[in-house]
Amino acid sequence: MRQLILDLLPEAPPSFDNYVGGGNAETLTGLAAWLTADNRELSLLLWGEAGAGKTHLLRASAAQLPSQLPYIDAAADPDLAQLGAGNENSAFIAVDHVEALNADGQIALFNRFNRLRAAGGRLLTAASRPPLQLALREDLRTRLGSGLIYRLLALTDDEKIAALSTQAAARGLRLPPEALDYLLTRAPRDMRSLSAFLAALDRYSLEHKRAITVPLLREVLQAPLGL
Repeated sequence: MRQLILDLLPEAPPSFDNYVGGGNAETLTGLAAWLTADNRELSLLLWGEAGAGKTHLLRASAAQLPSQLPYIDAAADPDLAQLGAGNENSAFIAVDHVEALNADGQIALFNRFNRLRAAGGRLLTAASRPPLQLALREDLRTRLGSGLIYRLLALTDDEKIAALSTQAAARGLRLPPEALDYLLTRAPRDMRSLSAFLAALDRYSLEHKRAITVPLLREVLQAPLGL
């Protein structure tokens, strides 16, 4: 089922429209203002626990500025090799999981930060902790800490249930409370995965002509790939 969820994710690319904000209204307003053409602030860093939506917002921001360098995941590219290869002059960079940068990656980001500042560019980053708590070289931590910093709050269970209920209603699905409770305790808990699961559940329910119940949820969670 987890692989099925991953297979479904590309069908709904991250955007600001499909991000469930919860208690992050101030952060979303700040990020939207930072992305405008007249913004003069060089750096913005989002931090928060896993599942809060940092990656979603970085990808959505990169998609909003498609002519620039796309999103870079430092967990997959710890030395930031993508900063080269013809991307030396990109005016916007989004770097996720900056805490995963190795020594070369930290130097690369430090140097690019300085070049972006000189050129009037922008750097969007995300981390699990605020800059002062990151195990990075001091000069890089200082630079990341000099810009805008917002904390992303993970959704509460009540907020997730409300969001899933809204999405289900839009699909014409009726999810009883016990089914929602079961889903939150058994499926991946980030909203993007939960939304993908809801799409899979919709398919399964239609194909088998059955209402959404806890036994049906159990079947979907245990179903083989390619249902």
